[in-house]
Amino acid sequence: MTSTLQPARATEVEKRPGRWLALSVLVLAVLLVAVDATVLGLATPYISEDLAPSGTQLLWIGDVYSFVIAGLLVSMGSLGDRIGRKRILLGGATAFGAISVLNAYATTPELMILARALLGVAGATLMPATLALIRNLFHDPRERSLAVGIWGATASAGTAVGPIAGGFLLEHFWWGSVFLINLPVMAVLVLVGIRTLPESRNPNPGPWDLASVVLSLVGMIGIVYAVKEIATHGLTWPTSAAGLLGAAALHGFVHRQFTMPVPLLDMRLFRRRGFSGAVLADLLTVLGMSGLVFFLSQYLQLVQGRRPFEAGLAELPAAVGAVAAGLLAGRAARRFSVRAVVSGGLAAVGLALAALTTFGQSTGYPVLGATLLVVGVGAGFSFTVTADVILSSVPKEQAGAASAVSETAYELGAALGIALLGSIVTGVYRDFTGPAGTPAQAHESLGAAVEASARMSPHSAEALLDAARGSFVHGLHLASGAGAAVLLGTAVAAWFLLKGQKLEGTG
Repeated sequence: MTSTLQPARATEVEKRPGRWLALSVLVLAVLLVAVDATVLGLATPYISEDLAPSGTQLLWIGDVYSFVIAGLLVSMGSLGDRIGRKRILLGGATAFGAISVLNAYATTPELMILARALLGVAGATLMPATLALIRNLFHDPRERSLAVGIWGATASAGTAVGPIAGGFLLEHFWWGSVFLINLPVMAVLVLVGIRTLPESRNPNPGPWDLASVVLSLVGMIGIVYAVKEIATHGLTWPTSAAGLLGAAALHGFVHRQFTMPVPLLDMRLFRRRGFSGAVLADLLTVLGMSGLVFFLSQYLQLVQGRRPFEAGLAELPAAVGAVAAGLLAGRAARRFSVRAVVSGGLAAVGLALAALTTFGQSTGYPVLGATLLVVGVGAGFSFTVTADVILSSVPKEQAGAASAVSETAYELGAALGIALLGSIVTGVYRDFTGPAGTPAQAHESLGAAVEASARMSPHSAEALLDAARGSFVHGLHLASGAGAAVLLGTAVAAWFLLKGQKLEGTG
């Protein structure tokens, strides 16, 4: 099987008026989700000071959003296929804006956890709906590739805008302001989207099976929770039970889909080599890059001493590279090949991560900036083409469910990557030898060591920071090396899995 794609029918190349204005509405939703995913990390110290959560509550504030969104993506994508993607996008966007206010004005840790969970429910409606609407807005394959490139470029830009905007707001306003910036964006999205977005749905959707929804939710939350807890606290009976429950629920979900006349998620999609190869590439790519994404801001702020706003600006080359590559990816894949662009992009990211293993505490920014630029370019090429392959490999009626599978791969890859690579950094970091009088909590995290140093004599503080930063950088080297191995291995796998795969419109 050389390709899962069929020649475009005559009716599919008709160009819908107003499609580019409609795309601008969709990218607003993508921008918002990407920004929201990055600002919480910057605001966490301020939230901790104001709400005084316990250590467990702080973890839930940080994690519950990703738990819920990972568990509901497939269900919400399928729901959009059934009730209408425009309806679920605009409804989810309205809820996202309203719940952002609840996040901003939360007065207790419990209320903040609830608000983040509800925000995850709303967020799960947005990303699958945006990609599915692109699939139904752009019938011309080349235009659709450009639209997917703009969609991906906006997501990448959002990851850069988040730290910069968040850093600026936190330096001038209270922490709730990082959530209130969602409101004007959501207002524009809803008002313009009502007029410009076309409605689309599966004409023969079948019932929205509640049992499948519950199995999917329990399965993904159980797996993601177990992975994160094992990385943080090691293997315990409650964690093992959660993981086993999640695995059993996912097994039940898959079995149920094969037995239903009209499943919530058509598992036969994974028999298509292009679809399954692209999803696997996305999952492993995010897994390999998670160490860099998660620990880079700590390296810039706590090792190199940059302020939050400055650290956000320092990460900008990755977003610039991803935006530029995303806009060119479709054209490159048609000129060369899908597997050449995806494998080449992944190999570039792998080599850049390998270069990070040589970095020290005082590495100059030009070298770091150039490395981040390569990461962005490689990821931009790969993610954009795999998203195009996933959308093009399925019928328009199943675009929401297919998009949700793609997004779920990102969430699961991030959870696994942070757990596996994060445990490497944490394990190495905790073994550093500090000066006499070093408190035990300084071994928990680099941030804790910086706080502890403020209460020590200048000489002891300097010795503690040197030891802690050196140990952190050593852990980062090992995590980057492991990530490089994953990326290079994924590049090889993608070369074989995407063999013969072509984008629609390739002449």
